[in-house]
Amino acid sequence: MKRQRKTVNQIGVWRLNLVRLIFMVLVSGLGWRLTDIQILNTDFLRNQGDARHVRKVPVAAHRGMILDRHGEPLAISTPVHSVWLNPQEVDPNNQDLKQLAQVLNLKTNSIKKKITSNQKREFIYLKRRVTPELAAKVKQLEISGVALQREYKRYYPTGEVTSHVVGFTSIDDAGQEGLELAHDDVLTGVPGLKRMIRDSRGNYVGGGEQLRATKAGQNISLSIDLRLQYLTYQALKSTVNKFHARSGSAVVLDIKTGEVLAMVNQPSFNPNNRRGLKTSDFRNRAVTDLFEPGSTVKPFTVAGGLKSGKFNLASEIDTRPGLFKVSGHTIKDFRDYGKIDLATLIQKSSNVGASKIALALEPQELWHSFSAFGLAEATGAYFPGEAMGKMPDPQSWRKLDRATLAYGYGVATTALQLARAYSVLANGGILRPVSFLKTDQVPMGRRVYSTDTMKQVLTMMEKVVQLGGTAQKAAVANYTVAGKTGTIRKAISGGYADDRHSSSFAGVIPAKNPRLAMVVIVDDPQGGKYYGGLVAAPVFAEVMTGAMRLLNIAPDNLPISQLQVAQK
Repeated sequence: MKRQRKTVNQIGVWRLNLVRLIFMVLVSGLGWRLTDIQILNTDFLRNQGDARHVRKVPVAAHRGMILDRHGEPLAISTPVHSVWLNPQEVDPNNQDLKQLAQVLNLKTNSIKKKITSNQKREFIYLKRRVTPELAAKVKQLEISGVALQREYKRYYPTGEVTSHVVGFTSIDDAGQEGLELAHDDVLTGVPGLKRMIRDSRGNYVGGGEQLRATKAGQNISLSIDLRLQYLTYQALKSTVNKFHARSGSAVVLDIKTGEVLAMVNQPSFNPNNRRGLKTSDFRNRAVTDLFEPGSTVKPFTVAGGLKSGKFNLASEIDTRPGLFKVSGHTIKDFRDYGKIDLATLIQKSSNVGASKIALALEPQELWHSFSAFGLAEATGAYFPGEAMGKMPDPQSWRKLDRATLAYGYGVATTALQLARAYSVLANGGILRPVSFLKTDQVPMGRRVYSTDTMKQVLTMMEKVVQLGGTAQKAAVANYTVAGKTGTIRKAISGGYADDRHSSSFAGVIPAKNPRLAMVVIVDDPQGGKYYGGLVAAPVFAEVMTGAMRLLNIAPDNLPISQLQVAQK
C-alpha cells in the first residue's frame, strides 16, 4: 500500500511538473511572440495592417475659374461625388446591388459584370459626378466595398452664349476645347494627397494625414465683355434664323488693345449638356473657318493704290460700261457707274474700279498691300485650331488672279483675321496682336501703313453707310460709321454657285475716333435676300447701338441742334 501511494504521489508530482512546464513554455512562447510583434517585426506587421486599411488618397484640386473682363463667371467648378467600388470587397450576389442599380439608374447585371471582370483591381467607377441627393441615397445603402469620392464638375453659367470661346473640359476636368484647352496648364490645379483609414465597408474615416497640400488652379480673366457678348449673340441668332442661314459668325475687337470683346457663332451648343452633339458642333467658326471675304477687302486695294503713289484722292477711274474683260473673263458692276473717284468706288462697291487699281500695281505691290493687314498670318490669339488663312503666291499670279483678288476672290481669311485687319484701318496703320485675355496695357505693334493713308481710306468708307451707299442699314444714330459690305458666291466643285452666297459686313465705330471694329458673316442666307448690306449690316447696327451706350462712348455725329444744346 505504501509503495502504491508513493507511486501515485510520484505520478502526481510528475504530472504537476509537466503542467507547470507546459504552462511555462506557453508563457515563454507568448512572451516571445509579443516580443516579436512589439519589438522585432513591428514594421512588417504595421505594413500588413496598413495594406488592408490605410490608403494614400488623392485629393482633387479645384480648377481655376474663367471670368469675363468685369469678373462675371463664365466657367466654375462645383464639388460633386462619384460612386466607386472595390471588386475585391463587393459580393456580386449581394441583394443590395439591385437597390444600388435603381438609385444610379444602372442595370444590376452591368454592376455584377464590373465586379466579376475586375477582381484584380481595387477601384472601379460606377457613376461619375452624381447629384447630392443620389450620393446621400448611396451612402444610406451601406454596401460593403461601395463608397463615394469627392470630385469637381465644371459648370458654365452662360451656356451657349460663350460656348465656342470658353470651350469645355472632359469628365476628368481637363480642357478639351476653346480657352479651357488653351489655358489648361494655368487653370489646372495640383492634386493633394492624404493618408486615410478605411472601415470594413470601404468608407474612409474622417480626418486623415495630409501628405501633400492641394494647390487650386489659377483664375483667368478674359477680354470678353459679357454684356456685349449677349448683345452680339442675340443679334446674330435672330438674323441667322430670320434668313434660314446655314451658319453665322461675329467678332467685336477693341481697336486700341486688340482685345476680343465679343465672339459668337451660330449654331451654338450648350456645354453643360453635350449629348448627341458632333465634334464639328464645337468648332469656333470665327477662328477656324476660312472664307473668301469678297468686297470687304476693297479698302485694302484702295490703300495699296494710295501707297503706291499711282492714285490719290482726286484720281478718277473709268468703269464704263460697267463691264471689264480680263483674260476672257467678264468682271461686272451692279450698274454702270461711269467715271468715279476712289471714295465712290468704295461707296458703290465697284468691282471694275477695284480691278483696274489692282492691275495698275505690280504683283509684289498688290501682295504687300494685302499682307500688311495681317491676312494669312496668325493673329497672336493662340486659340486652338486657329486657321492661318491663304494668300496666293504673287509669282504665280495671272492677270485675272490680280483682278479678282481686288474684290476678295482668291484669298481666304477668318472673321477674326478680318476684324484685326480693320483695326489697322482704324488705329492709323498699326498691326497689333489679338488677345482673348484682359490686358491693361496696349501691346506692341508694327507700323504697316502711314496714318494719313489710313485716315483717307477710313473717311471714304463712311460713305458706305450714308445715302447712296451699300450699307445704309449699318448706320448708328449719332455716330459715324466706316464700313464695307461683302457679298460673294460660294465656291463649289468646278467654280462658283449662282444660288449660294456668303454675306458680310465689316465696320469701325466711331469713325472720327475709332474704338471698336466688328465683322459679321452670315453663310448661305435663304429667301432671295443675300446682299451684305441687307443681311449682315443690320447686325452691326443693332450690336453697336447697344455697345456705344454700355461702354459710354461719346457720340461724334450729333445733329447740329443737339450739338448746340450740349455745348450750352
